Amino acid sequence: MMRVLMERSGEMEVFARVVQEGGFSAAARSLEITPSAVSKLIARLEARLGTRLLLRTTRALTLTEEGEAYHRAALRILQDLNDADQEAAGGAVRGRLRVSVTVPLGTMFVAPAMPDFVARNPDLTVELSLTDGIVDLVAEKTDVAIRMGNLPDSGLIARKLGQSRRVVCASPSYLALKTRPQIPADLEHHDCLTFSFRRARPAWPFRCDGKDSEQPVSGSLVVNNGETMKQMALAGAGIARLGRFHVAAEIAEGRLVALLEDCNPGDLELIHAVHVAGGPIPHRVRAFIDHMVETLRASPLLHAD
Repeated sequence: MMRVLMERSGEMEVFARVVQEGGFSAAARSLEITPSAVSKLIARLEARLGTRLLLRTTRALTLTEEGEAYHRAALRILQDLNDADQEAAGGAVRGRLRVSVTVPLGTMFVAPAMPDFVARNPDLTVELSLTDGIVDLVAEKTDVAIRMGNLPDSGLIARKLGQSRRVVCASPSYLALKTRPQIPADLEHHDCLTFSFRRARPAWPFRCDGKDSEQPVSGSLVVNNGETMKQMALAGAGIARLGRFHVAAEIAEGRLVALLEDCNPGDLELIHAVHVAGGPIPHRVRAFIDHMVETLRASPLLHAD
């Protein structure tokens, strides 16, 4: 029985590596075995299960429906085995860590912090993905995500890392061609840069003389991340509403101008690290979140009211 269990876990690892690398030869190189050994292991696995898991052609390798299901289960089991090894090793941080983070936070804070993090944890491989879209951590096999904004109720565990106000701003070159807005309603006559993702608000909030309101905005350009929006604003394409941390340097340098600050509602955009609930937190996840707490809390830009 023990030999059978050992063979099954080995087959799972080889199968998962073939899917990850996209082919037998690439998987063989990463595992430091021969392609023929990989082929034999996959054939043995499919024979034991009595079903085809992979469809192989000269150009591509794809998963069957059964292969998709087995791959999801195999990843969960292999992760449990890896976590058990870490627990037994007294908290050693090793393995592969998959991280998703918004583009502005990723470029400004997370990516620059990675060299020190991997230097502290040399047995860890980090896969860093930058996107402003909401990632399904389970479906995308992501260990931890850093998200901005209020979190909906979910099965995720969250730890607050910081917060930032938002600011309406535009470049001097844009304002030289357009009348500077004096009240929120003036935005109706301006090109406003907006986001394409579903969680984007259809209108911008304001508070003038203690009265809250929302001003619908529109423009010719719609983008899918904050960094692109900032670059568009700097290029004079329109008015943007972005996290103050993201544009503080450009405002201080005069490359962007804050607008309608008398009507800024002072709403805070919260920053959290989130991961899937259930069982002990893997050491690699805990180590990464602790590192981000240390990194982000050192910046006054992410803790100003």
